[in-house]
Amino acid sequence: MTTIRAIEIENFRGVKALKWQPREGVNCLIGSGDSGKSTVLDAIDYCIGARRSLQMTDSDFCGLDIEKPVRICVTLGTLPDELKNIDTYGLYLCGFDAASGQILSEPEAGHETVLIVQLLVENDLEPQWSLVSSRAAAQGQSRSLNWADRVRLSPTRLGAINDKNLSWRRGSILNRLSDERADISKELAKAARDVRAAFVGAGGSAQLAQALAAVTKAAKDLGIPIGAEAKALLDAASVSFAGGAISLHDEWGVPLRGLGLGSTRLLIAGIQRQAATQASIILIDELEHGLEPHRILMLLAALGAKDKSPPLQVFMTTHSPVAVRELSADQLFVLRQHGDNHHALAVGLQSDVQGTIRKYPDALLAKTVFVCEGASEVGLIRGLDRLRAANGHPPIAACGCALVDGGGNELFSRALAFQSLGYRVAAMRDSDVHPTPELEAKFVDAGGQTFRWRDGRALEDELFLSVGSQTVAKLLDLAVAAKEESLVNDHIKSASQNTKDLAAIRAECTAEISPESRAILGKAARYKGTKGWFKSVSIMEEAAHDLVGPDLAHADPALGQFMEGIFQWISNGTR
Repeated sequence: MTTIRAIEIENFRGVKALKWQPREGVNCLIGSGDSGKSTVLDAIDYCIGARRSLQMTDSDFCGLDIEKPVRICVTLGTLPDELKNIDTYGLYLCGFDAASGQILSEPEAGHETVLIVQLLVENDLEPQWSLVSSRAAAQGQSRSLNWADRVRLSPTRLGAINDKNLSWRRGSILNRLSDERADISKELAKAARDVRAAFVGAGGSAQLAQALAAVTKAAKDLGIPIGAEAKALLDAASVSFAGGAISLHDEWGVPLRGLGLGSTRLLIAGIQRQAATQASIILIDELEHGLEPHRILMLLAALGAKDKSPPLQVFMTTHSPVAVRELSADQLFVLRQHGDNHHALAVGLQSDVQGTIRKYPDALLAKTVFVCEGASEVGLIRGLDRLRAANGHPPIAACGCALVDGGGNELFSRALAFQSLGYRVAAMRDSDVHPTPELEAKFVDAGGQTFRWRDGRALEDELFLSVGSQTVAKLLDLAVAAKEESLVNDHIKSASQNTKDLAAIRAECTAEISPESRAILGKAARYKGTKGWFKSVSIMEEAAHDLVGPDLAHADPALGQFMEGIFQWISNGTR
């Protein structure tokens, strides 16, 4: 099957410059809105789609600068024999070095033979398609693909309207599924004549007698020869069938174009797979459009996302966490802009990211990623965020921020993985133990932001040492409700070396709890794993929303300032 080896875009809409070597199989572009994902799909479609004309406007030029032409180049590899025909395209065949992405002026041993299709649009808005070859240019020669070859290579595009591909019309996927053609010209002509005759037999003129009498009188008065009288008949020119007269219907004769958007997308993807030898490239913008989560999985399966030998080369965009979670890291590309250049960064090149994708797929769809040391930190921010939103502050979701559980020791490896993909990243960590200081240094040197509790403290220490005595008592009640009273009591006795228990500390909370008891509670609460009092998102979210947040005005000011700094950093990402 023909495969796109390289794409180059210049000055097209929001993309000033992009060079990308896509993979075989699925290429899923992800990124924030307006990052240029749909523009890349349009560029491919415009360059190698089967079209004789193209409506372009000034708004298709990057920054409305019409003096810099739109230029799109698509390098095609795995060419069929007819495209490697020396007599037809010999002067335009080039070599491609996949390792370096370098284009060679002519085919060479050890390198793939390719054709480069170019679309050039200058300020006259007239599209010019041609094959790129330095050898041909040196001889003053120029040509484009034969129309038949262009139709054969044309990608299938799944969009909001898919009627074309559900009928046998020019360029449809059904016409490329096989060489079979139905010869219906005689039958259609006869059908048109029968319809005209049936109208006469049904007394069509009699139904319009008054109007016909007026026409007959006017014609005779003006000397216009129409015979004895005017008649109302079906116009022979109007009773005709255009391309696509034969279309797909179900068992009961209902046209399949009446199916829902999701169903038509699934069906066409399945047909495309069957026609892969003739049409191997498919474009899908907003993969999830019209599909429930389970049908998204079906569509990905139909496209060969799980196949070891991909049946199709797919270019798609998505904002669906379901799709991101289902795809492998090497099928995902984050589209980023750095200065004047766009880059499609391969997620699969980054270590320690596949597990994060599975657990937090929404993070790859955000602008900003906040990596927390563990689930309790995620819950803390979520709970405080809900409280702030109720008081008129923009929620972090509106700021394009996603929270990620760093998994303790994996905190900075995950943060670095997102950072290398161009995300704006911060990390939040404890200060009692730091197993990977070298990774934090690398993260900070690359521009990352770290938030950490005061020296020697973990989250639980900070909370119990900062909030008021009444809130300490309420946190204890929450811990007992979540973990049982006996377990909480045992943890307190162990942390205090049996000098205090739950009852004694509850008694202190009726007045003013001592710093010593606060420190004991911080230590007791942070048992590793599920034994920790607040080591889950839901429990800590409840604690933050119902207890810690409302008490911040009365707590140690340093706690409120610390959390305000985090939310300020998140909101700065929208500027």
